[in-house]
Order: sequence, then C-alpha cells, then structure tokens
Amino acid sequence: MFNGWTDGLLTGIQTFNQILTAGIAITAFSLFLYALSFNLRDRVARSFALILLGVVVVFTAETLQSADTPLWGIDLLLRLQWIGIAFLPAAYLHLSDALLVTAGRPSRGRRRAAVRLVYLISAGFLLLLSSGKLLGPIIAGGQPAPYLTRTAWTEVFTVYYVIIMLWAAVNFSRAYSRMLTRAGRRRMVYLMAGATAPALGCYPFLLYGSSVAARHPLEFWIAVTLINLIVGALVVVMAYAVAFFGVSWPDRVVKTRLFKWILRGPAVASIALGLMTVVRRGGEYFGSAYNAFVPLVVVVSILLLEHLITLAAPVWERALFFGRDRTELSILQNIEERLLTRGDLQQFLENVLAAVRDLLQSPAAFVAALDESDLSLIVTMGNRNLLDSNNLTDVLQVLQDGQAARPASPLQREFTWSGFLILPLHLRRQPEMDHDDIPPLLGLLGVAHSAEQPLDADQREALWLLAARAGLALEDRQLQQRVFRSLEDLQPKVEMLQRLRAFGRYDSRVNLLAENLPPESDVSNWVKDALGHYWGGPKLTASPLIRLAVVQDLLDEHEGNAANALRAFLRKAVDQVKPVGDRRFTSEWILFNILEMKFIEGRKVREVASRLALSEADLYRKQRVAVEAVARAIHEMETERQT
Repeated sequence: MFNGWTDGLLTGIQTFNQILTAGIAITAFSLFLYALSFNLRDRVARSFALILLGVVVVFTAETLQSADTPLWGIDLLLRLQWIGIAFLPAAYLHLSDALLVTAGRPSRGRRRAAVRLVYLISAGFLLLLSSGKLLGPIIAGGQPAPYLTRTAWTEVFTVYYVIIMLWAAVNFSRAYSRMLTRAGRRRMVYLMAGATAPALGCYPFLLYGSSVAARHPLEFWIAVTLINLIVGALVVVMAYAVAFFGVSWPDRVVKTRLFKWILRGPAVASIALGLMTVVRRGGEYFGSAYNAFVPLVVVVSILLLEHLITLAAPVWERALFFGRDRTELSILQNIEERLLTRGDLQQFLENVLAAVRDLLQSPAAFVAALDESDLSLIVTMGNRNLLDSNNLTDVLQVLQDGQAARPASPLQREFTWSGFLILPLHLRRQPEMDHDDIPPLLGLLGVAHSAEQPLDADQREALWLLAARAGLALEDRQLQQRVFRSLEDLQPKVEMLQRLRAFGRYDSRVNLLAENLPPESDVSNWVKDALGHYWGGPKLTASPLIRLAVVQDLLDEHEGNAANALRAFLRKAVDQVKPVGDRRFTSEWILFNILEMKFIEGRKVREVASRLALSEADLYRKQRVAVEAVARAIHEMETERQT
C-alpha cells in the first residue's frame, strides 16, 4: 500500500512538472515576443531576448519528452536542448556588457571583442554537438529519466559554462555599483536574482548526478519541480527588470503593459494546458483514450479567463499601479472613455439636423462653426447644391449688419439669408456676464425655409430647442479643441522629461547632463508656431529654434536680429521642401504651395483651400505633413552643423 501511494505521488509530481515545464516554455516565448515588440532597439533587451530564446529551446525540448516518445525521439530532443544551452553563456556575457554600457561604462573595444569571441566559441561547441563529440550515447533505461553520457568535450564545456557565467556575474555586480538611484539599484537586484534562474535551471545536472537521483527518485522529482517553479517565477522577475530598459514610458505604463501581456498570454495558455492535461489523463485512467471534454475544457477555460481579466483589469490597475496618482489618472481615463470625438460630434449634429428638417419639412440644413474669424461647415444634410451656390462668409456680414428681426430675447433672433433661415448659436451665459452682454458666437444653424411660410410659436420653440442642442455640441467642441491644443503644447515637454527620467534610472551622471539635439516631434511644434508668426509675433521672437546652431550662424548676417535670422532660416528650410523646376499647382508641389501661400504669403485658409482644390480638413492634414517636412529639413541641417 505504501509503495502504491508513493508511485501515485511520483506520477502526480511528474505530471505537474510536465505542465510546469510547458508553462515555462510558453512564458519564455511570450516574453521573447514582448521584447521583440516593445524595446528591441535597446541592447539590454536584445541580449535578454537571446537568453529567453535559449530558455524556450531547452524547456520546449524537455516538454516534448514523454513516456510515449520513442528512444530515438528522446535522444534527438535531449541533443536539441543543447542548442539553447550552448549559447546561454554568450548571451549572459552579452547582457552583462550591455548593462555596463547602460550604466555609463562603455566598452573600449575589449569587452565587445570578448563577447564576439564567446559567441564564436559557443558556435564551435554547436559544431561538436552536431558531430556527436560533445555528448555520448543515450542511456535508455536511465533512472529516474533517460539521459546522455558525458565525453571529454562535455567536461570542457562545463568549465567554459561556469567561467563565462562567473564573468557575467562580475559585470552584473559592476553595473549595480554604478547605479545611483534607488529604482536603478532595486531593478538591478531583480535582474541579478532573475538571471540566476535560467543559468542554473537550464543546465542538465543529471549528467553528473544520475546515480544519486536513481536511488532517490521521489526526492529528485520534488527538487526538479521546485527548481522549475523558481525558474518560472524568476524569469518573470528578470523580464520585469529588463522591461524598463530602452523605453521612456512612465513606470505604471511599463508595469501595466507587462502584467496584461503575462496574464493574457502565458497565464491563460498555461492554465488551459494544465486543465487539458488533467482531463486527458483522467480520461486515460478511466479507460477512454479520447475524452470529448478536452476541447470543451480548453475553450471554456480560455473564454472565462479572458473575461475575468477584462473585468478585473481596471481594479488591479488602480490598486497596483496608480499609487498616489490614482485621482488624476482616473480623470484622464474617464475623459478618454467619454470624449466627444469628431465622428461623435458629426453623428450628434446629423441627428439634430434630421430633427430640424423633419420639423420644418426642409430640403436642406447645415451647422457651421466659427473658428477665429472664419466659418467652416461641420455638417450638411439634404440638397447641398442649395448651399454650395452661396458664399457662407456673407452670413457673418449679414449678422453684423443687424439684418434680423429682434424678438424679446436678444439671443433668439433668427434671420433669413439666400433662402435659409439662420439661427445664431451662442455660448451659454456665464455667471460673471452682465445681463445686457451677448455671449460669444459659436456658429450658425441654417435650414432651407421659405420666408412666405412664417413659423408658429410651437415650431419656433422646438427649433430653438434643437439649436440649443447644436450649440451645446459646438461649445463642447470648442472646449475640447482648447484642451487638445494644450496637450499638443505639453506633449513635447512631457516626452523630454520622460526621456530624461528614463535615462536617469541607470546613468544619471552622464545622460541627464547631455545636450542632445531635440527630437523631430519637438521641432515640428516649434516650426508650426514660428511659421504661424512668420511676419512677427511672440512665437517667432521667443521660438526655441533661435537656439539652434544653424540659426546662430545667421545672426551676423542680420546684424544680431534673432527674429530676422530665424525668418531667413525658415525661408531656407521651406525651400528645402520645394521640388525642382518652375512652380506649379500639381500634386508634387502641394506641400510647398501650402507653406508658401499659408505662411509666407499669409493667405486665409479658405482661399488656400480653394486655390489648391482641397477641402479645409484635407488642407489641415496636408499642412501638418508640410510642417513635418520642414522640421525634418531643419533637423538634418542642425545634425550636419553639429557633426
């Protein structure tokens, strides 16, 4: 009875260990994809990805071994494991060198040459593996599991493995000693602790301890299971530490992204695989080789787990990662979820215009918004030809001249224009306004209506109620535009601070003091502001572009006048966008024509759009592309000047 209980326990531990091994392979492969997806440009992340690839090879080959695998298959899988094992020392040395570089201790050439040499040596051991000299034949009846015998080259590789791993550990320690911030030191500790797991867990110690393991199989499998548990946990810890390298995202974003990646990938896949294995083994125990519950359990478990993760995500994000910034981040999340986008605004105004047309049985209606001094159509419905034949800007002149009948309320005064009944849409009255003050104009609601059919009281009340709804939407649009402009102005500064904060995690002595060329995103914003005040204004005279070396070089030519020097430089940068040949109004000239007409010549948006046969929305999109082209030209000129 005791032996039966021991055999059952041993079988259970072996099954659990097989599930755990597969889970480690899945986790390592998922984290390998994470490194490829988010921070592959960083050298630390690239070298860590190579370590993960080695772990994937080792644990995948181990997972595929089972009692049903033929002897030749087990022999092949055991040898395939060594592809990952052979390159682990080189990958570890590569990672340690990258950490030293990140910590402000760049290689003078010797460390980099050593890393390349170690990779060549690993490739040499791989050739020995393929020739059959690195490992001996398989022990078919080996206990507690089949294993390969050692050769003289195996002893050489083991010494090489230990020496390189110790060398990498010394480099890890040197990198840790150069960390100045608590966050940098803490993450280096995580990285060093996590790095021990693949280094120890991937090496097949059964080559040297087979006799002891054969005498104590239960203790051996318990130890292997515990080691695999530790390896799985520490691989995740190591990935967490590496996730902060090469990215400038806030810590909460890195943590949230990695946590979601692990939950939705390795966690769900490993649990589904474990349940599938248990159900399948249970079916075999009761004499059923195929169990119909296997696919059902897999599908149901995946769907339920994904559903639970989706429901719980907002809760654990706030609890684990928001910290003291919980209130501000919750407000931002609410804004994102409830934001009235351009499409939402158009859909709402289309509903309003549909109700207006139905109320007056009108063939056409429109809503126009007032942006600075220009009216722009937001939504039109019905027969647009009735509107296209008229000049919309004339409506403002009619409004200013007071050609309207004035009812009791000064805010509710409709008037007629070219067959349209026009209702001005005003900002809601603010408490600080005087009673006689008229709130600012937001836009107009127009509906095609014959003057020979006067409105009755109910129609007028309903029409102004609908106009109030449209005005509320335009007011929200105006407010959100101000918010977006503020965010656009804030974004370059935030990006710069995030980059500097990311640099300071590991090398504050060097990177925080570096005077680097600003990124193109910053330059684009500066160019847009400066071109907007090209002929004079604070955004030209106080532009950060004045500090560029290429602009400073022009000061002498313009008698020290920084504004004139910057204006001349902008003209030069705009000319860089100009195609070769005489000026034309074709597609290849469109970017230059927008810059020339809108900023240099100072024409209005409507005039430029009409001349270039573009809609105003398309003009703004092309204008953004043109400004980015100028910023690119400036960036290249400044880079050439610095080199």
